[in-house]
Amino acid sequence: MIHRFGRLALLLCFVLAGCGDLPEPFLGNPGATAKRLAQPLTSLLAVPPGTDTLLPDADNRALAEQIAAALQATEVPAMVRTPEKTDWRVITKVERDGDFVTPLYSLQDPQGQEQGTAQGEKVPLRVWANATPALLQQIAAEAAPRIGAVLTSIRVAHDKADPGSLYNRPAKVEVSEVTGAPGDGDLSLTQQMRARLAVLGPVVLTTLAGADFVVTGEVKVVSIPKHQERVEIQWIVRTGSGDERGRVVQLNEIPAGTLSRYWGDVAVVVATEASRGVNDVILRQAGHDPNETRQTAK
Repeated sequence: MIHRFGRLALLLCFVLAGCGDLPEPFLGNPGATAKRLAQPLTSLLAVPPGTDTLLPDADNRALAEQIAAALQATEVPAMVRTPEKTDWRVITKVERDGDFVTPLYSLQDPQGQEQGTAQGEKVPLRVWANATPALLQQIAAEAAPRIGAVLTSIRVAHDKADPGSLYNRPAKVEVSEVTGAPGDGDLSLTQQMRARLAVLGPVVLTTLAGADFVVTGEVKVVSIPKHQERVEIQWIVRTGSGDERGRVVQLNEIPAGTLSRYWGDVAVVVATEASRGVNDVILRQAGHDPNETRQTAK
């Protein structure tokens, strides 16, 4: 969507702000947020070998394995197998047009009803007929993000139609106690994040019971030359079941000892900026575009 997700399909980058008198180092720096992950409406997406592909059985199997691996790399729980009764599935076939073939991917629900399609790039028929492992890997790499986009659109449409889905109600978010901060930072950051995030819309909880998401704050302070300290604050967003969905990272250099006792206004600035990034992660997970949500709120 990062445990799994440091690798995962979260978009994680570090935003560096210039140094200056506190609380300015954290000002205007909400950190980075994770994109919404493509999640099927099931715990598993079956990828059976294609049968209408103009390929021999061995290549069909190899292509299915490559597609499943490429989907797994983007955090879609895919597996090569004959679909079971509760499985969503992706069915691969090709469409011939003269001297070219076009891979097609049909996304079907457990009843076998098509819910969406993705299309690959055209391949010369003579190349397709003599498919190499490298070609099959390339086809799968191109297919995975397109299949993921269709899965996302299917899920969003489903969520919009469900009155009880996160799309149609505020998310319930537990903000856990921050850890690792010097001075009173753990307490101050926890209190401020809970207050700032609540203003943005989520229902903020202090216990895990009933939580859709859990936000965990982790602080690391490392001494660096010239009597400075590097302060790294990570806000990790997980589902209630523990799957990571995104991170907001704030990284700044400050004079050594600045935060060894009281955080004061620094905690306010940090939480104000970080809460926006955290809320963006939650909005994307619920199927909303954070930019559109902000425009609507104005």
